[in-house]
Amino acid sequence: MKKCIVLFLLSVFGVGITSCKKKGCTDPVATNYNSKAKKDDGSCLYTPILTLIGSADTSISVGSTYNDPGATAVNKDGSSVDVVTENNVNSSTTGSYEVNYSATNANGTATAQRVVDVVIGQDNWTVTWDVSSDCGTGFPLAGTPEVSIGTSANQLVIDNMFMLVGGSANATINGATITIPQQSVNITIGNIDFSGSGTMNSQGNQITINYTYVNSTPLIGGEGQCIATYTKQ
Repeated sequence: MKKCIVLFLLSVFGVGITSCKKKGCTDPVATNYNSKAKKDDGSCLYTPILTLIGSADTSISVGSTYNDPGATAVNKDGSSVDVVTENNVNSSTTGSYEVNYSATNANGTATAQRVVDVVIGQDNWTVTWDVSSDCGTGFPLAGTPEVSIGTSANQLVIDNMFMLVGGSANATINGATITIPQQSVNITIGNIDFSGSGTMNSQGNQITINYTYVNSTPLIGGEGQCIATYTKQ
């Protein structure tokens, strides 16, 4: 203040000095940033520097275990700060969930967030299923089919498709949706032509498929539509 008064008096008496530089914190990220300050005086104060470990966005298959990689926090001088984690992930149901992190020092609190998407993955399909249906003898589904990965990430092979005669079916998946394109299984005395489509529930433990079929087998054949429910064992 005295310096400013001196400069003011000098300007009054004809000396070419008209102002003085106001000092303060000039770093916009500091908690005490002073937008009017023209010269930094070293007084800046900072909340912790909070850093996520791993990606800020990730996904897991429903029903799996989510292991959060966590976060780290340090003060401006490099000293460590404890991180508080609030994990809201419910891996038993599909959805988008948040993991919130915070770290506090004398100057305030820093926060960060990770988004975890719980989705239907290919591994949710390739498990052991029990089948119940209203299909009857015209479309005699086996009670425990074998589901395996096909030639790509969105293809499945369903073996032991039918009772007694077995057979295989090819399917494609897109998240929770399954599509069984038109195909045929030969059972020596006839053919079963069929297609289907369905969805998996949000817990990843049940699939409902609507089938359309034409069975040319004598006596037990026929055509129609039926619904099959696949329940995870």
